Amino acid sequence: MSLTDSTMPRDPQAPKGRPTPKRSESQTQRRSVANTSMTRKDASKRQRDERRLAMEKQRQALSGRGSERDLPLRDRGPIRKFGRDYVDSRINIAEFFLPLAVVILVLSVVQIPALQNIALLLWLVVIVLIVVDSFWSVFKLRKLLAERFPGQDTKGTVRYALMRSLQMRRLRLPKPLVKRGERP
Repeated sequence: MSLTDSTMPRDPQAPKGRPTPKRSESQTQRRSVANTSMTRKDASKRQRDERRLAMEKQRQALSGRGSERDLPLRDRGPIRKFGRDYVDSRINIAEFFLPLAVVILVLSVVQIPALQNIALLLWLVVIVLIVVDSFWSVFKLRKLLAERFPGQDTKGTVRYALMRSLQMRRLRLPKPLVKRGERP
């Protein structure tokens, strides 16, 4: 039997390998740890520097050059990464909403009734296409999540991916890591 067997309780009379410190020594050691000579100004400066460093790490991770560990909590994990990659691998109609909205607004401002009618029709077509595409994405992503991550909690991933699909590709954070057409 070894001397460091953790299943056996230690005999209270057995030596512990070092002398017990005197009370005065342990109290001064505790006080020196507790009473660090840091003023409020120094503490706030140190806290600000730590926060700046953490934000820089997070910015690097969001731009695709940092580690997954430094991403914000909502973007971490293999399930969220899969949701991001799924959205980034396909063409989403919703990502073209802002440019289309500008075109439609310009058409609706023009004082030609035929162009204004076309603008109204385009609004309707764009909204319907976005809704249909979003439903198709949700259906397909739920199916893929159930196949890839059986028994794991995928709560919130579909909403996360749907919100990502509404953003223009070049403005998405974290940056897309897969090209269009690749499989996630």
